[in-house]
Amino acid sequence: MSWKMSGTYVESCNCETACPCVFLSPPTEDECTLLVGWHIDEGHLDGITLDGLNVSLAVQVDGHMMENKWNVALYLDDRANDQQIDALGKIFGGQLGGVPAALGEHIGAVVGAGPAPISFEVDGSDVSLKIGEIASMKVSAIEGQNGGRVEIVGQPLAIAPGNPGVVGRSEYLTYNDHGMTWELTGKNSFSSPFQYSG
Repeated sequence: MSWKMSGTYVESCNCETACPCVFLSPPTEDECTLLVGWHIDEGHLDGITLDGLNVSLAVQVDGHMMENKWNVALYLDDRANDQQIDALGKIFGGQLGGVPAALGEHIGAVVGAGPAPISFEVDGSDVSLKIGEIASMKVSAIEGQNGGRVEIVGQPLAIAPGNPGVVGRSEYLTYNDHGMTWELTGKNSFSSPFQYSG
């Protein structure tokens, strides 16, 4: 099954900025709690269009992300029809190859998966994500030299390989589902374009 998509991705975790996990180092805390969101500008699986849809993934890991399996919950845009939900589930569930399959090798348990109301907004250097009453996140890029953005390139662990990641901090991140509750502020974030295919 041929598929392709591109858009914008954002993530924020409980590490201090910048998160060392992307360099295969231990987290700054005893565990990793991570919320990831994708907005698909253009996408398709065979003849099924995925344009404009959102996906989110909550991740919890005890200790080192490369040494311990991840517990995850997958949220798929509830505006999608049944065919689109099925397509998104297969792609982001790692069944159809590409980057999601590579990330999926680290998953130990899927604690939940299914449709949810997801909003994703980009406003300049700010990115916001909301999953119904479950999660809410807003991140802002940190200011670098001469007022420019701070970016990382070529990091070994990347959700959007091939794209410079804009480094930021969370204005807020709340999550409460599947027995996991996070309330964070001022912690690490990354955002960038993404391009996936399989």
